[in-house]
Amino acid sequence: MNIRLLPPDLVDRIAAGEVVERPAAAVKELVENALDAEAARVAVILRDGGRSLIAVTDDGCGMTAEELALAVERHATSKLPTGDLTHIDHFGFRGEALPSIGAVSRLTLTSRTAAADSAWTLTVEGGAKGRAEPAAHPPGTRVEVRDLFYATPARLKFLKAPRTEAAHALDAVTRLAMAHPQIGFSFSDDGRERLSLPPEKGDLFDARLARLRRILGRDFAENAVAVDIDREGLRLTGYAGLPTFNKGTAQEQYLFVNGRPVRDRLLLGAVRGAYRDVLAHDRHPVVALFLTVDPEFVDVNVHPAKAEVRFREPGLVRSLIVSGLKAAIGGAGFRAADAAERALAAFRPQGGSSGFGRPGPAAGPRAALDAAISFQAPAGLAEALPGLSLPPGGAVRGSGDAPVEPPQDYPLGQARAQLHETYIVAQTADGLVIVDQHAAHERIVLERIKAEIAAAGVKRQVLLLPEVVEMTAAEAERVAARGAELAAFGLVVEPFGETALVVREIPAALGAADVRALVKDIADGLLEWDDATALTDRLERVLATIACHGSVRAGRRLSVEEMNALLRRMEVTPRAGQCNHGRPTWVELKLADVERLFGR
Repeated sequence: MNIRLLPPDLVDRIAAGEVVERPAAAVKELVENALDAEAARVAVILRDGGRSLIAVTDDGCGMTAEELALAVERHATSKLPTGDLTHIDHFGFRGEALPSIGAVSRLTLTSRTAAADSAWTLTVEGGAKGRAEPAAHPPGTRVEVRDLFYATPARLKFLKAPRTEAAHALDAVTRLAMAHPQIGFSFSDDGRERLSLPPEKGDLFDARLARLRRILGRDFAENAVAVDIDREGLRLTGYAGLPTFNKGTAQEQYLFVNGRPVRDRLLLGAVRGAYRDVLAHDRHPVVALFLTVDPEFVDVNVHPAKAEVRFREPGLVRSLIVSGLKAAIGGAGFRAADAAERALAAFRPQGGSSGFGRPGPAAGPRAALDAAISFQAPAGLAEALPGLSLPPGGAVRGSGDAPVEPPQDYPLGQARAQLHETYIVAQTADGLVIVDQHAAHERIVLERIKAEIAAAGVKRQVLLLPEVVEMTAAEAERVAARGAELAAFGLVVEPFGETALVVREIPAALGAADVRALVKDIADGLLEWDDATALTDRLERVLATIACHGSVRAGRRLSVEEMNALLRRMEVTPRAGQCNHGRPTWVELKLADVERLFGR
């Protein structure tokens, strides 16, 4: 077999496949070029999902005729003035986007600088570059990509339906719009306007919230908490949805590094770790997080798509995200996502009627209440309610038809009744609150246990017979290198030859654990996330189980004093708005909501 050099045009088409894998990739590259050109407005037009036409217009700095001709040459860029790949502060820097797009399509660039009297236009067809010619165009740049992949027809076979490809392109533009709220964006597909975002005003925090409200909706803005943490030169800002405001997939997790949208396993794992004990394992939080770091701290030159990054200190980044999110969620206290609409929907007659006519075969009030709260805690024994004190000022003592005191100004009101020995009904100043007693107390117990561990440290259990765990040399080295950090979690390991570890102590909370499986899981976790996630996960699951068994169960009849004590403790407990599995512990109905049920 003879070795030969590939023709230059074929080399260009192969290279283009790494940069432009689908229309959305081309849209992303062109919009990023517009942002690098300091545009104030960017407009994107698609036809046929991007196959027939992709047009991106901006009002940025524009290009001269000489710069147009150079811009479509491979590895020509204005983004690396010093040639230092360790200090990248622009989106683009490879100089590959325009030549790659031109190699597989019919590309037309029209641009004009603010100081020029006229614009210039240049075409590239299947990699063949034409000459720059005068044109009419306002200051800025317009890039038109027609017949994408006509020069590589095999790639066309792998494209999805036009609507699917347009959705991917819209997602790319939306993510960039989130990171740059001061810039206006528009997006249309086959003549339909899909996105129209004016530039937001105010400081960056307020502008981002306004932009997120337009993109993710009012529900997110009203059920999200601000995140702002600064540590060792890293800053994390943004907004995180309350645990009870969650989704079935992780699609609505928007992560940015220095304004660049990324899909990084480390960051996604950190988000999952922060929500671990407040969210069910099959549910996902909604977050928009912006990480700002020194460009020398992060490597974005990992893949031509620039969606992956590498951090110099990944452990510090993960710790920042986990602690920042946990602090923000904890700061929300007993607040939970608004469930009033879900409750009202559950009570409304079936069949889509908005009136109050004859109800259909809908379930009764108990089933509606269960649907509103989403779950029924397991039945159990009538254990005591430890650690709860009576509310300030004494509890109401009404029973039967006896009069009760008016509700004091407590956020969760004062107890008035217990339904089905499972739910507490409390009256507030302007409505009522329904609390799942087991779910609420479960969270209270878990937070108390975690606070005790934080104050006194993790209790260890010395193994009478140290456990020798065989593994590969790489796994043993990886775990032994993190021995000091694992010891802080209560796991004491030492090297035992080149291919084994000896385990001398384990966390007491793990009880009769499978030590071999535990250490191997930790080795796998260190390989994937470079931290002790596996052990942390195991410990928090154990703590959640202990809290579940140590809390008051559904089916236990409570006194008024106990119900009020539970409400008061919820009001001062972090993350009390959701149980240890991420489900809501309480719902609120304003008086106006109740009146709507009766058509008042």
